[in-house]
Amino acid sequence: MVLKDSVSVYPMQRQNHLQNFGHNVGFLWPAYTIVGLPDASVNESRERVRSAIKNSGFNFPMMRITVNLAPADLRKEGPAYDLPIAVGILMASEQVWPTEKALFLGELSLDGAIRHVDGMLSMASAAAHHGYQDLFVPAADAAEAALIQEVNVYPVVTLADLVRHLQGLVAMIRYETQFDLENVEPPSYAVNFHDIRGQEHVKRAVEVAAAGGHNVLLSGPPGAGKTLIARAMPGIMPRLSVDEALEVTKIYSVAGMLTPEQPLLRYRPFRAPHHTISHAGLVGGGSWPRPGEISLAHRGVLFLDELPEFSSRVLEVMRQPLEDKIVTISRATGTLTFPANFMLVAAMNPCPCGFYGDPVKECTCSPSTVTRYQKRISGPLLDRIDIHLDVPRVEYEKLTNDRLGESSETVRQRVETARERQRKRLAAFNGRIQANADMGPGEVREYCKLDDTGKNLMKAAMAQLGMSARAFHRILKLSRTIADLAGAESIQTAHLAEAIQYRPRQRA
Repeated sequence: MVLKDSVSVYPMQRQNHLQNFGHNVGFLWPAYTIVGLPDASVNESRERVRSAIKNSGFNFPMMRITVNLAPADLRKEGPAYDLPIAVGILMASEQVWPTEKALFLGELSLDGAIRHVDGMLSMASAAAHHGYQDLFVPAADAAEAALIQEVNVYPVVTLADLVRHLQGLVAMIRYETQFDLENVEPPSYAVNFHDIRGQEHVKRAVEVAAAGGHNVLLSGPPGAGKTLIARAMPGIMPRLSVDEALEVTKIYSVAGMLTPEQPLLRYRPFRAPHHTISHAGLVGGGSWPRPGEISLAHRGVLFLDELPEFSSRVLEVMRQPLEDKIVTISRATGTLTFPANFMLVAAMNPCPCGFYGDPVKECTCSPSTVTRYQKRISGPLLDRIDIHLDVPRVEYEKLTNDRLGESSETVRQRVETARERQRKRLAAFNGRIQANADMGPGEVREYCKLDDTGKNLMKAAMAQLGMSARAFHRILKLSRTIADLAGAESIQTAHLAEAIQYRPRQRA
C-alpha cells in the first residue's frame, strides 16, 4: 500500500518565500531524495520514476520530494519500489486519489512501461498474509502472483493504464489464473528407470531412498551407471503436492529463475552443481543473501558427483542443513532463513584411478593414496547419509539384453503408496514432518518400535559396526520406510536387516 505521508512534497511558493532568507538554505531548492537505506538500484529509481511520469503524460511536481522507505535500518534492494514510489508521488501531488488495501509492485521503464521483478510469488504471499486485497503487478508477473488466490491480481502494462484505473476512467480487469493446482500431471524426465541395465540391488535401494526421503552415497568404478541412476531418481519420487509446488516456486521466484511461460514449477528439482562451486554458491550467500543450490534443491534432489573433489569447507557446510532442513545466513544487514529439505545423492569413485576393488581392472593407487582419498569425506558427513551403496561394473550380457526393466512410472506408484502411509501416520504434525527421513528422536521412538528379535539384531549390529546414536536412529527410520514399501504395520526383522546392510562397513 502506498501511504501519502511516505512521500513529502513542499510547494514552490513556500520554497521561494524561505529562500529570501539567504542562499545558504540549499535544502529548500527543488530536489528528489530517497531515504531509508536504499541500494544503488533503488537510488537509480529517481530517474526512472521521473522519466516514466513525464513520458506517461503526467506532471512531475517541481517541489522538494522526500521518499521515506521504512524501516530505516533495513536495506532496500531491487527495482520493485519503482511503481509504488511513482504512485506515491502522483498521490502526493493529487493527480490520483488514495486507494485502500492495495499493493503496487514493479519496475518502471523510462517510457512508463512496467517490467518484471523477481520474487513476485513471495511478495504476493506476504501481501495476502498482511490483509491486502488488491495487487497491481507487471503483466509479465500476473500469472505468478495469481497463484496466491487470496488476493485480487491486476496486470499492469503501463503507468498510464494504472493511473486511468485509479482515476476511475478505465477499469482494469482482474487476472484469473489458468492453472488447476489440484490436477497437475507429472512431467516426463530425461532418464527412465527402464533405461538402466543391471544394478537391480542399487535400483531397489534408491527406491527405498525415494520412498522415505533418505540420503544416498553411490560408490563404484567409472562408467558403472552412478550418474545415470542419480538422474533417474526425480522420476520415481512422488508428485509435488500443491503446497510443495508453491514452496519450491517461491524459492525460484526469489532467485529470478522463473519465466512467464512457467510461473509454477510442477516437477521436483534436480540440482547438480560442479565440484568447483563455492560454499556460498552451495548454501547461499552474498552481500544480500540469495538462495544457494541446497535451497534450489528443496523438495527435490541435490546430486554431488565426484564427491571427494568438492572442497572440505563446501562439504562441511552441508552438515547443519542435512539435520535441520533449513539454512540460516547471517549478515550485518540481517539474518535470512531459506528452506533446504532436499535429498542428497552423492557419487564417488573408491580411489583416484577409480578401480579400487574392481574385479576386472587393476587399481594403480597405493594403499595410502586410497586412504587419503576416502578420508576427504569426513565421518560426521558420512554419518548423515542413510544408504551407502557399492555400484559394481555392469556385465556385457546385461548391457546387451533387450528386455526392459520396470519403468519409472511403475516404481513411482509404489513410492507414492509408501509416502501416503507416511502422510497418514504423521498427519498430526500438520505438514511439518512429511516423510520418514524428517522424523526426530521422539517420532522414531513412537513409530519405529522393534520386537525382541529386532532389538537383539540391532544390538549386534551396533557392536560390530561401531554405529553412533545418529546412525541408530537413521537405521530405524530406514527400516520404517522399507516396512511402508512392504505394506507392513510394524518393522519386521527382514526390514531391519535390509536397512542395516545399507550402512558402511568402515568408519561412519
